[in-house]
Amino acid sequence: MEKDIEQKLKVSLERMGCLVMKFVSPGNSGVPDRLVFIPGGRLLLVELKRPGKKLRPLQKVWKRKFEALGFMHFVVDCDEDILALTRVVQKIRGDNA
Repeated sequence: MEKDIEQKLKVSLERMGCLVMKFVSPGNSGVPDRLVFIPGGRLLLVELKRPGKKLRPLQKVWKRKFEALGFMHFVVDCDEDILALTRVVQKIRGDNA
């Protein structure tokens, strides 16, 4: 379920020292669900989905816009995606883990 994935993601990243905030932008449907602030001044955008679900067309538009601006945008729908995202955060932080 999406809520379970969201909670696991939040806990995993907060344990790494990140600040994970829900992103709400009135009047802008399709924006990512979460902003992940990484120590050192980096920002990741995360769209959470139910397992196996894909981005809606408007979500794809936002993903392309954010990536064109140089931001990393991730879609997370399973535990493997959470693990992959934690590895990205480790790399950004320069962790050797």
